[in-house]
Amino acid sequence: MTEKEILARRFEEHRTHLRAVAYRMLGSLSEADDAVQETWLKLSRSDVSEVGNLGGWLTTVTGRVCLDMLRSRATRHEEPLHDQDGQVVRLPDPVISGADRIDPEQEILLADSVGIALMVVLQTLAPAERLAFVLHDMFHVPFDDIAEVIDRTPAATRQLASRARRRVQGQAPAPDTDLAARRRVVDAFLAAARGGDFDALVAVLDPDIVARSDGGTLRPGGLLRGATEVASQALMFARFAEAALPALINGTPGFVAVADGRPMSVMAFTIQGGRVTALDILTDPERLARIDVSVLMR
Repeated sequence: MTEKEILARRFEEHRTHLRAVAYRMLGSLSEADDAVQETWLKLSRSDVSEVGNLGGWLTTVTGRVCLDMLRSRATRHEEPLHDQDGQVVRLPDPVISGADRIDPEQEILLADSVGIALMVVLQTLAPAERLAFVLHDMFHVPFDDIAEVIDRTPAATRQLASRARRRVQGQAPAPDTDLAARRRVVDAFLAAARGGDFDALVAVLDPDIVARSDGGTLRPGGLLRGATEVASQALMFARFAEAALPALINGTPGFVAVADGRPMSVMAFTIQGGRVTALDILTDPERLARIDVSVLMR
């Protein structure tokens, strides 16, 4: 086996972990794959004979690649779409699996309970803040190493992570952990939506619920706040609910509406205290087309 082949094998041992890093940074599964491939190219051109911790080196390189990609987005004016209040309405790519199980690769991708609501908050952070928080708080990279990537002092990097942590804790508190209880809440939502039962919908929604929808570049996104406002969209929910297949969306119960074998929407729920506190609806045709609905039929 050649040295290049040995290096490639060692890289493959870290690929899933690196994809998890890139997904948190970019919110895009396809861009995460691009970032991982770029990391491999950098590795293949580097002399790592003196690198004692290849996994740590690769994690840092992936972070740098993602940071460059985020800055490139801003240059091309491809930052997430916002509503009239300045709130982000571009949703991250959902990670979809069957209603009862997540495959091993997805388990690594979704470690630390990376729900859609948390991913939305991560996308509101400035690139350097996002890098400091993701690498340190989620992957335990030392601040000294992160500081070299963003060209800041370790103390300044620590402050970036602290600021990001406060934002995350304030806007994406930990959801309920009982999977069966969360599924019951989603089922109650579906039953109320299918029946057009306004009062039943309000009862399952948190009074301060935030509902975000993302239709992509050709369809306007939107944001609603409050149980009454969200429940008023019962007719829209009914259309999706009638075609709903149960799924795990980033590891938490939700559903995918499917018609003629094609996904029409993905609806992700954040549930706290037995009520829906966030509802994220993806109707972007371009991204829906990449979803393999066969995983929901198994």
